[in-house]
Amino acid sequence: MFFKSIDKRIRIVLIIVIAMFVVIILKVAYVQLIDYVKLNELADDLWSRELPIAADRGRILDRNGVVLADNITTTSLVLIPNQITDKEKASTLLAEILGVTKEEMDKHVYKETSIERVHPEGRQLSYEVADKIDALELDGVYLVKESKRYYPYGTTLSHVLGYVGIDNQGLSGLELEYDDYLTGENGAIKYFSDAKGNTLNISEVYEAPQSGIDIQLTIDYNIQKSIERELDNVVDMFSPDMALAVVMDPNTGEILGMSSRPTYDSNNYSDYSMEVLSRNLPIWASYEPGSTFKHVPTIQ
Repeated sequence: MFFKSIDKRIRIVLIIVIAMFVVIILKVAYVQLIDYVKLNELADDLWSRELPIAADRGRILDRNGVVLADNITTTSLVLIPNQITDKEKASTLLAEILGVTKEEMDKHVYKETSIERVHPEGRQLSYEVADKIDALELDGVYLVKESKRYYPYGTTLSHVLGYVGIDNQGLSGLELEYDDYLTGENGAIKYFSDAKGNTLNISEVYEAPQSGIDIQLTIDYNIQKSIERELDNVVDMFSPDMALAVVMDPNTGEILGMSSRPTYDSNNYSDYSMEVLSRNLPIWASYEPGSTFKHVPTIQ
């Protein structure tokens, strides 16, 4: 009777152990075969880091393909604080090159984050500054490609084109109105590192940026250039409070040229007041239609 009782207990324990193994095996199978996608995404988020690559905005062209708003390539400073071996040295040297205080640079170098973009002093750097930083060969200090908006004709059509901010977002004019189309999709260089910032032996992944969509206007640059010249002559001769001109194709209603004074350079919009920036006079101000109404008969 005693041995039968022992055998019964052994069988119960054995059944429990087998049941536990079955549960474990089923759980492992579930994780490996069903839930692996979610876990892989969590692991990827934990290990992966991205160095951003900015996309070019779509260009703005006149009716004949003349580029009125283009892009130039600049570089920006990105830090991976955990990879910087000598933070004191890095902070001192970078502060000197960028022309900021060491205390200001310390906020970036000692920041507890996986990736730190040095903003705004490290954005859209000149080639000279970028070369000085590159020559330092500091661990954890990277220069990444960034796109900067460029208006090759300066003040020409500035109120119509508008301007963009430091993050390449449209802030005024056509740049703002069609920002969703002009804005591209940023890319990145994805690499993998542990919690301490040490790079893992996993191949980097390059995700190419996608440029925005080009926009073609009804504006004719040659006509626009003539408008700009004549408005400058008017301002030089009469010093008016404002001057404006619009050229339209009477057969189609297409706007071939539009400008006003005072004007501004879209490349350096921060040098101007909001009163100048925000007033595209041909569509903002009230003015007499003049000769455009001569064909309308007068009813007595």
